[in-house]
Amino acid sequence: MSDFLTGLAFFLIIEGLVYALAPRFLVDMARLLPAIPEQQLRLFGLGAIAMGVAIVWLIRG
Repeated sequence: MSDFLTGLAFFLIIEGLVYALAPRFLVDMARLLPAIPEQQLRLFGLGAIAMGVAIVWLIRG
């Protein structure tokens, strides 16, 4: 449970940094998001999951 909470904390830190340091970029990306095809978003999400799992596997292995 400690690892999960640590991961959640890092996620919140990174999210907060985006809002604090680049709010204009975030707003612009939100405007562009509806123009990106759903399949491309899904593929990007799966790629991000795979990278995250690989990083955890490398750190823990």
